[in-house]
Amino acid sequence: MQARIDIHTNPVSAKVVKHLAAAAAGLTQSTLPPATSELVALRASQINGCAFCVDMHTKDATHAGESATRLHLVATWREATVFTDAERAALELAEQGTRIADASQGVSDEAWAEAAKYYDEDQLAALVSVITLINAFNRLNVLVQQPAGDYKPGQFG
Repeated sequence: MQARIDIHTNPVSAKVVKHLAAAAAGLTQSTLPPATSELVALRASQINGCAFCVDMHTKDATHAGESATRLHLVATWREATVFTDAERAALELAEQGTRIADASQGVSDEAWAEAAKYYDEDQLAALVSVITLINAFNRLNVLVQQPAGDYKPGQFG
């Protein structure tokens, strides 16, 4: 499989990717746990059918020490016993934030309140930003049919 366009060499998309990546890099200063960020990115990518991001975030999480069991169970997190209550709240927020069009109310007050029980305002801002950015990356990759499988941990920075 080959991408419809090369988003890294096309002058227009390369600028967009550069700015999205810079925004994502800014989140490394956040106190949001990196494992939570990876789990959220992985779950949104699964929902959006973005093979490239599923590959990337699975490999990055593994490289950072995440267990295979937890990564395999992200898609079915509601029934899995391996996630903390805080992670569950983050995954729920990620699902609702990713599936905005599926719910007339967008993200529910209940999902927000549950996340706010575990994350302070800065962490919530980071969580919202992670969800926003991964959805943008997912859409970009899905639109151009970015192939998956060759990603190497840390490849982009």
